[in-house]
Amino acid sequence: MHQVAAIQMISSTDVQANLTRAAELIAEAAAQGARVLLLPECFAVFGTADLTRVAEEEISGAKPIQRFLAEQARHHAVWLIGGSIPLPREPGKKAMAACLVFDEQGREVARYEKLHLFDVEVADNQSSYQESRDYDYGDQVVCIDTPVGRVGLSICYDLRFAELYLALSRAGAELIVVPSAFTAVTGAAHWDVLLRARAIETQCYILAANQGGLHPGGRETFGHSCLIDPWGVIQQVIAKGEGVVCGALDLDYLKSVRGRMPVAQHRRFAAADTIVPAAKESEHHE
Repeated sequence: MHQVAAIQMISSTDVQANLTRAAELIAEAAAQGARVLLLPECFAVFGTADLTRVAEEEISGAKPIQRFLAEQARHHAVWLIGGSIPLPREPGKKAMAACLVFDEQGREVARYEKLHLFDVEVADNQSSYQESRDYDYGDQVVCIDTPVGRVGLSICYDLRFAELYLALSRAGAELIVVPSAFTAVTGAAHWDVLLRARAIETQCYILAANQGGLHPGGRETFGHSCLIDPWGVIQQVIAKGEGVVCGALDLDYLKSVRGRMPVAQHRRFAAADTIVPAAKESEHHE
């Protein structure tokens, strides 16, 4: 049994204030015994027009957010999954929405770049979201070994694409993390059902850290950060506001679920191109 934690924040445009608050919540999660901690999407940089400057500092400058993550992981002797930060692959390039993972010694051990970008219309006070204006698309599936088991990485809008989660399951994931900034509107409609569906389909634990309230500028996020077990049961949840949700992974239970219902062995279509097209109507009469 291993403890993991999702940290829920209401981040602002003030990077330093966000890092200060994140440090307090990380300390709270570590004090509860969590060995792997997950921060939400955009935990340090939320809704700022100065995204380019922040991204440049992270690729070629002082790297304040990356140094913060490394220092926090080392100080608390935990594995820290850093939600997402704007981080180009090279100086001068467009930022990626990058989820960085640091081990208990403060070493960066993994980087996942968000595959699916949120270019949609939503019936809220922001109305239109065009994430691809600020970020480029990732192109890699990332699954890593940690002290609590094998962990698959995803970010927010990825949640709507089941094929990514099945790929992580095939890569051996036992826990899949979902750092997010789900809007209040889309969250109320789809957050719980999508998270539970991904857990049930993959027979993995799902740890989701969402932004959770009303942000400066009027944008509202849904909250409800949670831990869901491989049977799709919500084990722990925090509704709105900032805080920590902490829970245990039971890998023996996970193996039991997979053993009793071995859907991975029963799956007949690993990819869309394996589906045989239906016969033409004329062929039915031959």
